[in-house]
Amino acid sequence: MQAAPVRAIAIPSVSEAFRGLESLLMSGARRNAWAAVLEDRRRAKDRVETEHVLEAAATRTPQDT
Repeated sequence: MQAAPVRAIAIPSVSEAFRGLESLLMSGARRNAWAAVLEDRRRAKDRVETEHVLEAAATRTPQDT
């Protein structure tokens, strides 16, 4: 009778486990940071558009309306 083959199971070291956990957490942090960048860009665009509207309203004379 033949013995079942033995499989080697690699058990990660503590440092490898920490690196894996850090990688997992940082991927979420990167996504969150990118979402914040996009939101800042949207707000900046809205701010510029608002400035243009306010400048146009400030320079408009009563006969322009």
